[in-house]
Amino acid sequence: MSKKITEKVTWVGKVDWELKSFHGNEYSTRKGSSYNSYLIRDEKTVLIDTVWQPYDKEFVTRLKQEIDLKEIDYIIANHSEIDHSGALPELMREIPDTPIYCTANGAKILKGHYHQDWNFVTVKTGDVLDIGECKLIFVEAPMLHWPDSMFTYMSGENILFSNDAFGQHFATESLNNDTADTAQLYEEAIKYYANILTPFSKLVVKKIEEVLKLQLPVSMICPSHGVIWKDNPLQIVGQYMTWAKDYQENQVTIIYDTMWNATRKMAEAIAAGIEQADPTVTVKIMNSSKEDKNDIITEIFRSKMIFLGSPTINNGFMHSLGGLLEMIKGLKFQNKKAAAFGSYGWSGESVKQLSNALNDAGFELVSDGFRYLWVPDEKGLNECKEFGTKQIS
Repeated sequence: MSKKITEKVTWVGKVDWELKSFHGNEYSTRKGSSYNSYLIRDEKTVLIDTVWQPYDKEFVTRLKQEIDLKEIDYIIANHSEIDHSGALPELMREIPDTPIYCTANGAKILKGHYHQDWNFVTVKTGDVLDIGECKLIFVEAPMLHWPDSMFTYMSGENILFSNDAFGQHFATESLNNDTADTAQLYEEAIKYYANILTPFSKLVVKKIEEVLKLQLPVSMICPSHGVIWKDNPLQIVGQYMTWAKDYQENQVTIIYDTMWNATRKMAEAIAAGIEQADPTVTVKIMNSSKEDKNDIITEIFRSKMIFLGSPTINNGFMHSLGGLLEMIKGLKFQNKKAAAFGSYGWSGESVKQLSNALNDAGFELVSDGFRYLWVPDEKGLNECKEFGTKQIS
């Protein structure tokens, strides 16, 4: 069902309540998501983005109920990723000659995805499309978070169509931020930033500063996932600026995997030592084989320090930490400290390997790590506790 946003703009996207994973299985979406597409009716009619491929036929059917497709003068593809462009092939079968406005990289990627030579019109920052009473101004946003990404600003209505920036995987029937659960909304927003945009934080700051210098009035921010920022829309822009500047809270997160609970006991004792040293710090303990990996990444993003623990198995560490470390390395976290720990039986390589991996991922090591032979007794647990206290003091 379409929803009127303003007199000229209608939401024609899809709310996906059932979505539980995204980017294959790389990103968990327990709150679902939405694929936001927008129809602008001025003297010219413009469609901004489409929806994910599984909903292409439904999208085109519903769009036909909203408008005669032949009345669409222009299509704007702010980003070519398939969750935004997936319905284009189905739509273009109906209106094959309609111009598609996108960046030069966008045209290349759309051709790579769909192998169609559609009527591409490439644009760059500052280019303007006059649609009548309003104008559409294009702003390239490369690597936020693909090379082709761009924003489209609608003058008159003062709407920024920001695509993936300022979005979140969050299904809500109301669409607007002022009627959404604020706590859930911001939890999904920080998870989205931490897991997707963290590696591009310097570019986020640069692009936001560039857009702000244009001094364009912004009455609404319409991203391609989640809520429309209608009430105080610049709140999320300010939040992005905070998150993009080597963000950390007064939090320490202890992440571990365990076989026979020796490493778990070490993690709990280390946590007790941290809390004793600084009662103001938030300490979170997470088992990497049981917790959602994206939730772990979000807590790492919040943290000023992390502890990573594993027993030694087959001269290495446990596989759940291996996958997590690959994610951590790719996200390029900044301004964070770390230490490793673990139990062992005979060879004991895991702690050194974890330390090396954390160092390679850009964390500042505060210790060579701490390992314990077999299961810690009371004396051993006190040593673990002391290890935690020393690292936080």
